[in-house]
Amino acid sequence: MMFYILLLVLSVITFTSPNKSFNKCGYDACNLGDPTKLNVHLVPHSHDDVGFVKTLDQYYYGSRTDLQHAGVQYILDSIVLALDENPDRRFIYVEMAFFSRWWSQQTDEIRNKVKEFVNSGRLEFISGGWCMNDEGTTHYNSIIDQHSLGLEFLHEQFGGCARPKVGWQIDPFGHSREQASILAQMGFDGLFFGRADYQDLQKRNTTKSMEMVWKASTNLGQQSWLFTGILPRRYSTPATFSFDFIGPDDPIIDDMKLPDYNVPERVRTFIQSAHNESMEYATNHIIMTFGGDFQYENALANYKNLDKLIKYVNDQQMNGSNVNVFYSTPSCYLYALNKVNRSWITKNDDFFPHAHHPHGFWTGYFTSRAALKRFERYSNNILQVTRQLNAFSNSQLRNEIFNLSEAMAVAQHHDAVSGTEKQHVANDYAQRLSIGLNSALNVINQAYSKLLIKDEQLLCSLTNISECLPIENAKQFTVTLWNPIIHSVIDYLRIPVTKSYTVRGPSGQVHVELIPISNTTKTIPGRMSNATMQLIFQYNLPALGFSTYFFEAKEEIEKERFKITKNEMCILQNQNLRIEIDEQGNLQHIVNLRKNINVTFSNQGFYWYQSYAGNNSQFDFQASGAYIFRPMTQDVKPVSTKRSIQCLKTDLVQTAIIVFNEWISEEINLYDERNDVEIEWTVGPIPIEDNLGKEIILRYDTDIQSQSNFFTDSNGREILQRIRNYRPTYNYTITEPVSGNYYPVNSRIWINETNRQFTILTDRSEGGTSLYDGSIELMIHRRLLYDDHMGVGEALNETAYDQGLVIRGKHFLHIDSPQSSSLYHRVYSQQLFMSPLVTYGLSNTSYLNIHNQTWSAVSEIVPLNIHLLTFDQLKEKEYLIRLEHYFELNEDEIYSFPTTINLQSIFQSIGNINQTIELTLDGNLELSQMKRLDWLTDDNNEKQFTQININNSSIILNPMQIRTFRVTIT
Repeated sequence: MMFYILLLVLSVITFTSPNKSFNKCGYDACNLGDPTKLNVHLVPHSHDDVGFVKTLDQYYYGSRTDLQHAGVQYILDSIVLALDENPDRRFIYVEMAFFSRWWSQQTDEIRNKVKEFVNSGRLEFISGGWCMNDEGTTHYNSIIDQHSLGLEFLHEQFGGCARPKVGWQIDPFGHSREQASILAQMGFDGLFFGRADYQDLQKRNTTKSMEMVWKASTNLGQQSWLFTGILPRRYSTPATFSFDFIGPDDPIIDDMKLPDYNVPERVRTFIQSAHNESMEYATNHIIMTFGGDFQYENALANYKNLDKLIKYVNDQQMNGSNVNVFYSTPSCYLYALNKVNRSWITKNDDFFPHAHHPHGFWTGYFTSRAALKRFERYSNNILQVTRQLNAFSNSQLRNEIFNLSEAMAVAQHHDAVSGTEKQHVANDYAQRLSIGLNSALNVINQAYSKLLIKDEQLLCSLTNISECLPIENAKQFTVTLWNPIIHSVIDYLRIPVTKSYTVRGPSGQVHVELIPISNTTKTIPGRMSNATMQLIFQYNLPALGFSTYFFEAKEEIEKERFKITKNEMCILQNQNLRIEIDEQGNLQHIVNLRKNINVTFSNQGFYWYQSYAGNNSQFDFQASGAYIFRPMTQDVKPVSTKRSIQCLKTDLVQTAIIVFNEWISEEINLYDERNDVEIEWTVGPIPIEDNLGKEIILRYDTDIQSQSNFFTDSNGREILQRIRNYRPTYNYTITEPVSGNYYPVNSRIWINETNRQFTILTDRSEGGTSLYDGSIELMIHRRLLYDDHMGVGEALNETAYDQGLVIRGKHFLHIDSPQSSSLYHRVYSQQLFMSPLVTYGLSNTSYLNIHNQTWSAVSEIVPLNIHLLTFDQLKEKEYLIRLEHYFELNEDEIYSFPTTINLQSIFQSIGNINQTIELTLDGNLELSQMKRLDWLTDDNNEKQFTQININNSSIILNPMQIRTFRVTIT
């Protein structure tokens, strides 16, 4: 009998002890549990926001405890002590913005200890980005960059054992298909997240479909597949088992002599929780997260109780329990699921919009803090240009670019560009970007000093309100435009001036127009410029290069050459388009003259939703806030019943200025030879004297029969079809007819019918929808008076200069056939996102003495469907380059096919390519070393396409494919 008991105990020990070697990392360090039991993967973690109610610095150091008790440096200090105490313990960490700072402050002794934890799988980095980025308002370029920055740090400091295998997006408010595709292309094996729509969860919980294979691209096949799991309880600890001092439950009291002895009750409750959770998942493995926001500041207390919990729960296996609990990580849990060798369901769409209850749709943040959203886009534009200039000039100033790289990475956080942070935190994000831009300007100047002889360059970031103070009274100055894309660009530039100028470019004198600055612009709060005129000219830039224009003041004031009419019918027409606006300022028609396609507008204008002013005490009283969009009714109100219109025409541009009231207006611009319409809108200060929060939309109502369909982009890349009041994967019950149909619009939205398509490009992320056939509305500004009780703790009421914040932005409208529209929106959305960098120089040099007025790095014409995503100098002769094919399959009859490009054409001005090594998307792992897990699905019939290199420097790109290379030159 004793022998039988001993054998049973040994059997239990065999199955519950970690099945791994402490000298191994990754999957080799995993405990896969017992195939005959319910295996509970216990995952200790801390979710550390890179800014939210406190700034990044305040969170790191633990200051401002009046706002929140949280100190990341103490969490990491404490984790080291706890992991060192027991080799069975595990911990995962995500945010490199915090960890890299903490790491820089550690002694060699601590660093060596942490490396030991990493190399034995006890400390595991998950996701590995600088932050846990948002998915609804971010652009794919910046998502890639912020992950690359974090993964580069991990690679340099720890090597291969630190490379994450799993994405960990536990807190973002909805999940994009492009995010999953990006992680898959980085070589990740899986993704776990915490938030899914409450109606989606209701179905998944009952059908054991919480885990799936996400087919995250309709173009890339298995390259984009990613195993995806929805975590139980979002990412928190099971109820009653929090051992952290933030919201503590009772500890494990295991002294049987004490009256508070609670081991039996604690064990029973845990086993029941495990069984309950297993009812929602498909295998005998479940994951239990133990942690939460900024937890484990006293890690020893957490682990002391978790050690006991594991011991006493597993002891019950001797009494017939089938629960086997052990420390684990998301990667090990994923690996255990993979080894189950079962077929998994698939998903092809995304997880937008997200709602956590019938009136809680997280669609307001698609627009919240519109100014910050635009500033983030502008900053990324400059970051990419600065990298290019540093590389082509061989300035080797990559370290100086780090300030902007880091500020941009931090800005991708799910409480940063999302607009869901406190106001002082939003100010901090903007300040970080501003400091980064200053550092970048130094690199730009040093690069230009090598590429051309000229004076110090200046940035004028307020030209959108017609202000550039350094040149305002200059007798002469230069304007240099760097084109960051690998195709030539022809467009128009407006410069605020106080006098007339002669302008000369690389080909001689340039035709210019001088037009008045609108009264709306001149009265924007905070504008300091005395300029009353704008100088407009057309520029022609070479691919991946610059042109310089020389401005010299005229002695006599130029006579007006424009025509102005007021409150009369206004027709704007160029070679491609005709726009008809009636005398009351109503847009009536846009006609594509080349193809005779006419779209009639029954309305185009500004409206507002009244924000719901609830107290959040129950679902029915949910307020509209930084996260949540909840209108009081589904009916919108016009901002004004009357409009005034002023029509201005020159040879280069024709403009209709339509003023709705004292705080909202638009300019409809049609430039010579352009095939789109520019709508520049100005909103604010939004009045709140009536104590009503307001959500401002710009709506376009057309006669297109769109049949409930509209289309939006995913993080600026692939397009998804949306259907009003419908979800592809579950039966959708309508509870909020407006906000439940809002989707993120990161770069474009359109509606179409058989022969007509109406496309709108945006200059930042906005929320958008089509609530009626033929209609598109985009939310462009919000000013709210109530908090939505989602954690930020203050109303979204942005102010500047002692009044509501004014926002200015642009929409670009295009009319064409559906078959031809992709050529416009693909090409121009890239040009809009990667606009030419405009710098100004106060020059005393004459036009004839300006050297190198134009220059291009590209030695031959690059195919139009290829885009240079990244060009970064790593070392003196080593470069990181990302190229992408940015058309989808079956999208265009010419450009939706595999395309060849010669890398040498981009490097011709630098040197000859000596070696080309292909990398994963993040740029930190050789593609040949990437080994991903295989998953069996119900429709496992898609194939990977193979990478083919031709003659060492020529590569083929398939539709929507991004390829990353490390290139060495001689």
